[in-house]
Amino acid sequence: MADAPRLVLGLQPVREAIAAHGRRLAAVWVDRRGEPRLDAVARFATDQGVADVKRVAGAELDRVSRGTAHQGVAAWAPELFLQREAALLERDDLIAVALDGIQDPQNFGAVVRSAVAMAGAAVVWPEHGSAPLTPATFRASAGAIEHATLCRVRTLAGFLLEARGAGAQVVGLDAQAPVELGDLELTRPTIVVLGSEHTGMGRAVRRACTSLARLVEPVHLDSLNASAAAAIALYVIRKKLGIFKP
Repeated sequence: MADAPRLVLGLQPVREAIAAHGRRLAAVWVDRRGEPRLDAVARFATDQGVADVKRVAGAELDRVSRGTAHQGVAAWAPELFLQREAALLERDDLIAVALDGIQDPQNFGAVVRSAVAMAGAAVVWPEHGSAPLTPATFRASAGAIEHATLCRVRTLAGFLLEARGAGAQVVGLDAQAPVELGDLELTRPTIVVLGSEHTGMGRAVRRACTSLARLVEPVHLDSLNASAAAAIALYVIRKKLGIFKP
């Protein structure tokens, strides 16, 4: 599907791709077996103007998915739009999550889901040492990636230093930090930095932060899954900034 090369798999991701792109999708394939949820996806795609909606054998979906769970549906969508660094840093209302060393597509996609759901936050990651944008990533985001503000940068430390120069607050999450995130004076623009679950933030990224903070006082474990940490951090940031009332 050369005119829309990005493969999207899974019921919710495909639904969101249809909602976001409609007739710009090159094709939607749906397993031909008669299940109400599959029939509903085919109808939705047709209603949204997708020109090529095809009912196919499950074996065809297995072939194109190459091992990623497809739940009976696939779509070929336009490439994701990646925001330019400069444009992102021009936003005085910016809330963003920066990912340092998040290499698992499931974790990456789940963080995108948390970012979109909790704060409409941008997601920033470096060109190297990060999970690729693949069908597994799209599926883990449950379709949220179709609505996300995404920014891939050359180096994360360099981007964070530029952000500081542009007036952004850059908070690195560290379970051992002496202060909790909720105790900081937070103002926008704000970027919260998540490190790898295994090694944390790299030295250069840590030095680029304006402050370090922990989410909560640890009880039995001092670390959280990246997507859970992102969700909690963004909730705290939104509450502190008065964007919503809990």
